[in-house]
Amino acid sequence: MIPLSDDNPTVRPAVMTMLILVAIAAVWVIVEGAGFGDRLVRAVCTLGMVPGELTGLAPLGFALPIAPGLECAVDDQPINWLTPLFSMFLHGGWEHLLGNALFLWVFGNNIEDVMGAPRFLLFYLICGLAAAGAHVLAGPASPIPTVGASGAISGVMGAYFVLFPRVRVRMLFIFVIFFRVIPLPAWLVLLWWLALQVLIGLPQLAGVGDLAGGVAVWAHVGGFVAGALFIRVFVRPDLVEERRAMLLRRGLLAAESGLR
Repeated sequence: MIPLSDDNPTVRPAVMTMLILVAIAAVWVIVEGAGFGDRLVRAVCTLGMVPGELTGLAPLGFALPIAPGLECAVDDQPINWLTPLFSMFLHGGWEHLLGNALFLWVFGNNIEDVMGAPRFLLFYLICGLAAAGAHVLAGPASPIPTVGASGAISGVMGAYFVLFPRVRVRMLFIFVIFFRVIPLPAWLVLLWWLALQVLIGLPQLAGVGDLAGGVAVWAHVGGFVAGALFIRVFVRPDLVEERRAMLLRRGLLAAESGLR
């Protein structure tokens, strides 16, 4: 399922959401070389978050093959402590980048609308750091670099779940060669997504699976929970009332839920 849009109008332009998207795109092109050559791999190795480096549980010098002829070696460089932040703006490929961008745009503009741009940026970064912490707890000795904005975006989705559970989200369903767009309530979409992350991640906690599957599912869960918990701290009541007044004037109040 891929979210395409929602029935949830905004009062203000999503300036910070767009700036975050621009920053992610700029990092992808300038730092990671848009996925061409070995700049992507080198950026992931240098700036990606490695749980075992942060905890000291991965053996120094351990070399992890990450691409043909290229390895990531576990080290103890001071920059490692900044990788939970840096890694939020890195991606592992075009599909990874575009998928995260789509989810951020669909769900982020409405959350920014009830926070304002500065609070939204702080909220986004805090959720991303909470997601990083959850990923480290799930695999503290892992030598695998982790990159992507999905942990922070999961926090935005958790906030959306709390504030706008009954809003309709248009989801694209793809089955082989068949495509269909179906509007579904946000609570169903987001609960399904969260349940899927937990089910995928349970083998890791049981020691049956590992963290090498390419998806940091516990970062997603941690970010989602952080967003759901912190949203009420960051919401601005004046912006909420302004939004409600706008929806009333347009006759669209039925589209909103959760902001009482």
